[in-house]
Amino acid sequence: MRVILIDDEENALDVLEILLREIGSVTIAGRYTNPIQALDALDQFQPDAVFLDIQMPGMLGLEAARRIKAIAPHTQIVFTTAYSEYAVEAFEIQSTDYLLKPFTKERLRNTVSRFMKLLPHKSSEEAAQGAGTYIQCFGGFQIQTANGLLSWKTNKEKELCAFLIQHADVQVDAATMINSIWPESELDKARTYLYTCISYLRKSFQASNINLKVNKAGRGYAIDMEGTRSDVAEFLAIAEQASSEQALSEKQYEQLTILHKGEYFQGCDFHWSMWRGEELKNKYLQTLRIACGHFAKIGNILLAVDSLRRVLVASPDSEKDGRDLIRLYLQADKRNEALKIFRQLDHAVRVNLGVELEEETVRLYKSLA
Repeated sequence: MRVILIDDEENALDVLEILLREIGSVTIAGRYTNPIQALDALDQFQPDAVFLDIQMPGMLGLEAARRIKAIAPHTQIVFTTAYSEYAVEAFEIQSTDYLLKPFTKERLRNTVSRFMKLLPHKSSEEAAQGAGTYIQCFGGFQIQTANGLLSWKTNKEKELCAFLIQHADVQVDAATMINSIWPESELDKARTYLYTCISYLRKSFQASNINLKVNKAGRGYAIDMEGTRSDVAEFLAIAEQASSEQALSEKQYEQLTILHKGEYFQGCDFHWSMWRGEELKNKYLQTLRIACGHFAKIGNILLAVDSLRRVLVASPDSEKDGRDLIRLYLQADKRNEALKIFRQLDHAVRVNLGVELEEETVRLYKSLA
C-alpha cells in the first residue's frame, strides 16, 4: 500500500513513518510539511491513502482533504490530529479514519489493516495472466491494473467503458449505446465514434493485459468481466447478505464503509447512469439502517451512531433517521451532539427545502430543552 504523509511538524512525520514501517505492508511514497506540495505530487505517486494533519499553516487539513478527493476520489484520507472537535466535519468529507494524537501502534495497525483488506492481492503468476483487475465505480470511475491505473485516450472511451460495465455481461444494441453516449451527434458520425471507441478500448485492455473483453453480440456489444473484481459487486454482496439476515458483522460494516467511497460514477457526469446511481444509493441507505438496528440491538451504540451519521451525510433531510440518531445520542447521554443533529436537520429541511419540520421532530427538540 502506497501512502503520503502530511504534517507541518517534522517530528510528527518521523513518528508516523517509524510506526508505519514497523507495521509493514506500507510504502511511504512521500512526506510533506507543506500540503500544497503534497497536492502537486498526487498524480506522480497515486497513493492509496494520505495521512493528514488538520491544523497546519497555509491550508487546513480539511481543505487539503477536499482537494485530494477532487483530484483522486479513490484515495483514502486518515486524519491525524490532537483536536477531537473536527471529527464531524472530517466524517462529512468521507475520511476513512480519525486518529487522535498520541495514538498507539496498535491503533494505527487497525487503520492500515482496513485499507489492506480491499487492495488486490496477486501472485506473480496471476499478475502475468492479467488477474487482479479491480473496477472502481464509487467515488469516480477507474480501473486498477497490475501496472497501475488504466489510462484513457478520450473521455468518450472512458464513458463507453463505464456504460458497458454498468450493463455487464448483457448485450446492448449499438443504437442504445449511441443514443446514450452521443445523443446530439449525427447518426453516421455517432456510429464512427462508437466503432473508434470500441477499437480504443480493445487496444487498451490488450496493452494492459487485463481480463476485460468487448465482444460483438447480435446488433450490439457486451463486455466480458470474468476474472475481474469491482466495488459495486462487493458492495452488493454485503448489502444482499445484510438484507437477508437483517444484520452485519463489524468486519462487513468496515468493508461497506471502505467500499462506498462516494456516489456512483461521482464527478463523471454520465446522465445515463443516474437511475443506477439512485438505486445503489437507496441500497446503501437501506444497508446502513439495517446496520444501525443491528448494532443498537446488541449494544454497540458507537457503530449504530456511525451508521446513521453516514445516512445523514448521504440524505441530510431524512427526518426519521435524524430523530433516530438524536435518540441514540440521548441514550448515550450526549445531549450536545443530539442538539447538533437537530440543527443540521432544521437547516436541511427548512432552509434548503423550504418546508417545515415534521411535528414529531419538533416535539423531540422540545424534549431536549
